[in-house]
Amino acid sequence: MLAGGLALSQAAFAKPVTWEDIANDHTTTSNVLQYGMGTNAQRWSPLAQVNADNVFKLAPAWSYSFGDEKQRGQESQAIIHDGVVYVTGSYSRVFALDAKTGKRLWTYSHRLPDDIRPCCDVVNRGAAIYGDKIYFGTLDARIVALNKDTGKVVWNKKFGDHSAGYTMTGAPTIVKDQKSGKVLLIHGSSGDEFGVVGKLFARAPDSGEEVWMRPFVEGHMGRLNGKDSTPTGDVKAPSWPDDPNHPTGKKEAWSQGGGAPWQSASFDAETNTIIIGAGNPAPWNGWARTSDGGDPKDYDSLYTSGQVGVDPTTGEVKWFYQHTPNDAWDFSGNNELVLFDYKDKDGKVTKATAHADRNGFFYVVDRANGKLKNAFPFVDKITWASHIDLETGRPVENEGQRPPKPKAGETKGQVVEVSPPFLGGKNWNPMAYSQDTGLFYVPANHWKEDYWAEEAHYKKGSAYLGMGFRIKRLYDDHVGILRAMNPTTGKVAWEHKERLPLWAGVLATKGNLVFTGTGDGYFKAFDAKNGKELWKFQVGTGIISPPITWEQDGEQYIGVTAGYGGAVPLWGGDMADLTKPVAQGGSFWVFKLPSWDKASAKR
Repeated sequence: MLAGGLALSQAAFAKPVTWEDIANDHTTTSNVLQYGMGTNAQRWSPLAQVNADNVFKLAPAWSYSFGDEKQRGQESQAIIHDGVVYVTGSYSRVFALDAKTGKRLWTYSHRLPDDIRPCCDVVNRGAAIYGDKIYFGTLDARIVALNKDTGKVVWNKKFGDHSAGYTMTGAPTIVKDQKSGKVLLIHGSSGDEFGVVGKLFARAPDSGEEVWMRPFVEGHMGRLNGKDSTPTGDVKAPSWPDDPNHPTGKKEAWSQGGGAPWQSASFDAETNTIIIGAGNPAPWNGWARTSDGGDPKDYDSLYTSGQVGVDPTTGEVKWFYQHTPNDAWDFSGNNELVLFDYKDKDGKVTKATAHADRNGFFYVVDRANGKLKNAFPFVDKITWASHIDLETGRPVENEGQRPPKPKAGETKGQVVEVSPPFLGGKNWNPMAYSQDTGLFYVPANHWKEDYWAEEAHYKKGSAYLGMGFRIKRLYDDHVGILRAMNPTTGKVAWEHKERLPLWAGVLATKGNLVFTGTGDGYFKAFDAKNGKELWKFQVGTGIISPPITWEQDGEQYIGVTAGYGGAVPLWGGDMADLTKPVAQGGSFWVFKLPSWDKASAKR
């Protein structure tokens, strides 16, 4: 809905967003047009007015409250265009705010049905922008286009059955197919925990009409221009075993196989490749994805728990690399894929993706072909695997870390202690890469879980897990661990510990700064080279979102969404108890150097 007349008066002056604007997002400073602050998802800014020398002076410029009773689970990264902040809120809302003053221009609140099935809180991670429209996904499995100047609905497309568990929490991505010249809106779906079949969609931004759809469970059929195209992988789906006793001839799990690409895509224009993660297989219970008496390690459950290179022209899979074959731990691993130039120990440079997986290992993959270049642990005391074999690309699993089947007559199998737990060494919260230091700043967690197998049967709209769990502490002094990682050596350059879990994203800047938020409500800045904490500000509620920065009228602004929630207090076992004192909230905070500080203003 439209709030006041200011949006109308600004509409006449607002410029449309072009593909060239988006393609240059990582180098320009006045706008933030992509989730990840560029198609490369590096979350790196060349701005340095705020720097390690003066960040101690950083002060609030303004804050805006999202209001009403919907004050929880704010995981949104804002985008900025022509002096307007566009930030999504929990329960499928969008706010347009004046970037200098915080004044509300318009708001949109999506009307949600009662039977939505979000697995991991009512979050939304952000919007996309192109032309004169803002695009975002909803908890009832829709993608909505709004006029960016007025907030009015332009189109609204349903892509899945929300009562079966389909939702959308990730930010869409704008790409330009280098072959056809067409600009496409790319989005995925959520819902693995309810037994959906994960799908990636390409749409025409102006109309919302589907161009293609690609499922991420082997053997399911894709679409191109409204017609069946090709199956994903082998039509016989050998990585998902047949069951001659099942009416479909396939295991129940294959029909509800997961693989949802619920995070945002990156885009490599040079190879014309959309690169995105595919989520965990469903159910979590690996025994339910085997032939009777079979070993789960014999069935990889393609194309889940890995990263996928997709052709934007046709939606075909160009390559696939699997982080966790036959994932029995809900490691999923479809969080952000950062595009960067990787220099190996011999000095050879590869255009690569970087990915810090929930399974505790950091991966460097050749983005031209999906071949593994390097892999190493980024958290302590990983129990499920000893290492990643750099020749085969596969994990070397430790015996006894796949919880055994329940014995006959029992509903619960033997309890196994596993680290990381299903919430991961790092979850969805995105890391940042500094072009100056060459380090990745990874918001990680140290924890473990008791884990056991249960029976798994699909029922529409019900959780489809087949596993039980309780998350526990790994160390007494901290859970959250922000680590600066060297991608060539796999070594930790520095680390910072936090008592509560880290669930916020990270921003790196040329000012030798790293920003992130904490579960107990602090927005913090660190020295990018040595990890020294340089500044913090208490916002009154936990921060679980990625910060951004931009320049306006010669001043550098830094913004972050605040409002505790997400998966930790819902699923976190001992962590849920630890975080009970944290107040919920919903607001957007903006900081800058004070106007009286002339020395900083001249930088």
